[in-house]
Amino acid sequence: MYYMQDLTMGAIASELSTSRSSVSRLLSFARESGLVDIQIRSPFDRGIALERTLRERHHVTVHVVPMPQSISDVDRLERVAMTAGRQLGRYVDSNMVVGIAWGSTLGAISRHLVQKPTHNSTVVQMNGAGNTQTTGIDYASEILHRFGEAFTAQVQQFPVPAFFDDPATREGLWRERSTRRLLDIHARMDVAIFGLGSPFAEVPSQVYIGGYLDSEDYRSLSADGVVGDIATVFYRGDGSFADVALNARASGPNLERLRRVARRVCVVSGVQKLPSLRGALAAGLITDLILDESLAVALAREIPSPAERRRSGSASAGEA
Repeated sequence: MYYMQDLTMGAIASELSTSRSSVSRLLSFARESGLVDIQIRSPFDRGIALERTLRERHHVTVHVVPMPQSISDVDRLERVAMTAGRQLGRYVDSNMVVGIAWGSTLGAISRHLVQKPTHNSTVVQMNGAGNTQTTGIDYASEILHRFGEAFTAQVQQFPVPAFFDDPATREGLWRERSTRRLLDIHARMDVAIFGLGSPFAEVPSQVYIGGYLDSEDYRSLSADGVVGDIATVFYRGDGSFADVALNARASGPNLERLRRVARRVCVVSGVQKLPSLRGALAAGLITDLILDESLAVALAREIPSPAERRRSGSASAGEA
């Protein structure tokens, strides 16, 4: 009656013999539960032009979240997370395996998820969360639980350390049947949802402030020229990652394998994460990108590398 018949809340209240405030609450519930999905397509929105520019340059699907430059990075993350939480239902469906990377961004997104019942779906933790101070189970399980509830999916935790002390320990545990079962689920992921870890961000990435790295680890990352991580697996600004020393001890997915996941949804906010985003795009780790307007502008203003120009040229020639 409200959206399709253009009735006012007062008219609806009269017809349903209820109060106007009750109608208002029902309309709010309809939006929050996903019964009503509101989309805005403004011809004056510069975000559309930004999305087109970034899509053509990086060959990813882009959604730019508009907001003023003066907003704090905490509020910026919250707005991007809210938008992502309301959009993720487009990527998740029945009979899917959905990989979730824990972190500040995924924690924020999990609080804004819109209900979308599915069947025979699984939400799996992509990387371990334990360190010398905590098992990380409570932190990661809360995020996974919210995703599982939103999509009525089975939840599979990955109860291992974020980083092993010795690569041989990881290799030994990876051969165990109980761990192998979870790694097999990882191999069947249809969708991977993640933020980007960054040592430069104003809103600190959990891996850099949660006791996961010591001074020697930081020296190693600096020596390797690391600019960010996905699910605690690190990469450089040029997109390379194979010989980053700390990755031999990481519990997150091999980034070469991650590239084989059909849909890889990255949610990121804050201009400080530009180097991390550039590296992830250079590595081809993203298919769908949700980001704030300031970061989108900064990314669009960068001069494309020769490799990016060649890719764009090849794509244009193919389309022609």
